[in-house]
Amino acid sequence: MIDFVLKDRYNIADFVLLIDLLRSESGCPWDRVQTHESIGQNMLEEAYEAVEAIDEGDPLHLCEELGDLLMQVIFHTSIEKDAGRFDIDDVSDMACKKLIERHPHIFSDVKVSGADEVLFNWDRIKQKKRGQDTHASAMDGISSALPALIRAEKIQKKAASVGFDWPDVSGALLKLDEEVAELKEGISADDLDNIAEELGDIMFATVNVARFYKLHAESLLSAACNKFLNRFRYLEEGAQSRGLRLEDMSLAEMEEIYQEARHELEGKEPEFNFA
Repeated sequence: MIDFVLKDRYNIADFVLLIDLLRSESGCPWDRVQTHESIGQNMLEEAYEAVEAIDEGDPLHLCEELGDLLMQVIFHTSIEKDAGRFDIDDVSDMACKKLIERHPHIFSDVKVSGADEVLFNWDRIKQKKRGQDTHASAMDGISSALPALIRAEKIQKKAASVGFDWPDVSGALLKLDEEVAELKEGISADDLDNIAEELGDIMFATVNVARFYKLHAESLLSAACNKFLNRFRYLEEGAQSRGLRLEDMSLAEMEEIYQEARHELEGKEPEFNFA
């Protein structure tokens, strides 16, 4: 049995020690063989689950998910500590120094007028630190590992910050219409490469429309997915209540129940009349 004191309540130092013990020779065989690459995806999954808990407004669930996310930070740091490159104190040191550097209005004599100027200074300091002396290089600094909708929004905000933007949402809407028309041309020509390109352009243009209303495309698509799942669940349960299986139903029969779901779940009138 590993040497770890069982308590009613643990602190961050206990957390670090526990991960180190799990990864030790006398610890867990699975934990011991993990690498940055083998568990890298877990970091993303835990981050998304923490965001889900925030959306739910459930503090207890959020506490749990933040713990799972923190475990990923400590685990990756433990791997580096064993390699002799850095430990949790180095991580904390770098993070604190970065925060101090990027808050000159707190830790030096810089004056700001409000939150917008704070963000402007933050980006300017970050770009200088990274040697990003052009706006294009600043865009290159946006992580390609981000979900594509979030990355698109960040790129568009960078462009808008230097005036490369539509005056209002009408220009963004016209661009979206233009991309849809080009997609239709690609479909008519049965040009798969063009279809793929135009679908990407439509997604990018859609993010731009959302940005004008300060809406986050990633959250909007997630909400749309949840709405579809709720309607589909209603559809399947409705079919079962009629003694039917979805596999044996026609599309028109399924669509009728699906439209009923729109009305019952969201108070929306059916889009089609199957009478």
